[in-house]
Amino acid sequence: MQLKIEQLPDYLRDQFPSLENRMPAGYQLAYLDGPGGYQVPLSVIRAMEEYFVKINANAEGSYSTSIATDEMLDGAREAFADFFGCDSDEVAFGANMTTLNFLLSQALVRQMVPGDRVIITEIDHEGNRAPWLHLKERGIIIDEVRVDTNTCTLDMDDYASKLRANTRVVAVNYASNAVGTITDVRRFVSMAKKVGAYTVVDAVHYAAHAPIDVKAIGCDFLLASVYKFFGPHVGVMYANKEALSMLRTLRVKPARPQPPYKIETGTLNHEGIAGAAAAVAFVADAGRKFAEGLAEEAEGLTGRRRDVVAGLLAFDHYEKQLTSYLIDGLSKLPEVTLYGPPAGHPRTSTVSFTYRGLNSRVVARYLDSLGILVWDGDFFATTLVERLGLKDQGGLVRIGIAPYNTKGELTRLLDALADADSLRRFSVGAAKESN
Repeated sequence: MQLKIEQLPDYLRDQFPSLENRMPAGYQLAYLDGPGGYQVPLSVIRAMEEYFVKINANAEGSYSTSIATDEMLDGAREAFADFFGCDSDEVAFGANMTTLNFLLSQALVRQMVPGDRVIITEIDHEGNRAPWLHLKERGIIIDEVRVDTNTCTLDMDDYASKLRANTRVVAVNYASNAVGTITDVRRFVSMAKKVGAYTVVDAVHYAAHAPIDVKAIGCDFLLASVYKFFGPHVGVMYANKEALSMLRTLRVKPARPQPPYKIETGTLNHEGIAGAAAAVAFVADAGRKFAEGLAEEAEGLTGRRRDVVAGLLAFDHYEKQLTSYLIDGLSKLPEVTLYGPPAGHPRTSTVSFTYRGLNSRVVARYLDSLGILVWDGDFFATTLVERLGLKDQGGLVRIGIAPYNTKGELTRLLDALADADSLRRFSVGAAKESN
């Protein structure tokens, strides 16, 4: 039976045990901390439990449970091939996105000579900056694309001016985990290809919110973290097989030298990967239930790829409604200053702000006292927050809307922020406690 987008949160919420959690004071927890990691549905929890109970063996053995692990890993690669729109031998797993990106940077630098250049951006998470900044020790020049602090978007003219004949890598995020800005990565990649640079896309924040098509983007590598969309803490990478086959990666001698295995180090997190595959299945299940009205956007797709795309489109449609409601409500609060892309610019459902005269940590603690869970700080988008001049204010307060969140939870948030007297009393009490 097909369901309507308005029914999405009710359908999803029953599948998340943690959403029933309450504070000792009785407040039901409102998990508005999605960009830091989604809550996990029961199907994912059970998939990990089932792996431990029924398999729990290392890979590449000749006995039954080891063979079952191999089959699980192959199945997970196939699941993420449908998630990314690629072949299964272009899917690699790792501890997390940052670890995979460090491994990638150390492989790519072997293709470079001192004086070669890498482009990164000021809006990126440190997970897509630090692996490249470390290459300075090898004589590589790092160019940074400026962020426009008025619009929280990247300066494309500045990017164009920094592309050189000896630019070897361009690393950019698909969406900002701090302010929600979606970057035109296809344009970034297209321009990079004109100088022959490898392209690396950090899709950690974007992957939860809309479909990804790596072939349409044209990038060489794309990274994501499964805990950002219903799964456990596992990193996953799309690695174009032709690009990866050319790299000399860091690996032990017995490790398989062909893609995608050559970028994977050590024994993988098997139970985590079992859960990661279940997270893709969860998205696909939503796609089957909510595909009505999305047929045009998923046209030409079949099987699980179609279901995954439909699921993410359903999430995106629902999140857009809540994001509009949230931004409208925050805009009416005189104490609040919003940071993010201008109206009409593509964005995710992540909305960030500051509260006049208060440190962002105090605001987050106040909301926590009411059972409303939000992030504060720089979220490892350190350079962006510094460029916005918000370091001394404790960075930003970040609201992250996930498909299981409700309009009622956002109303609770807005009501709490509108109660300026209670917030400032809480601030005074917090200051006394710290002295």
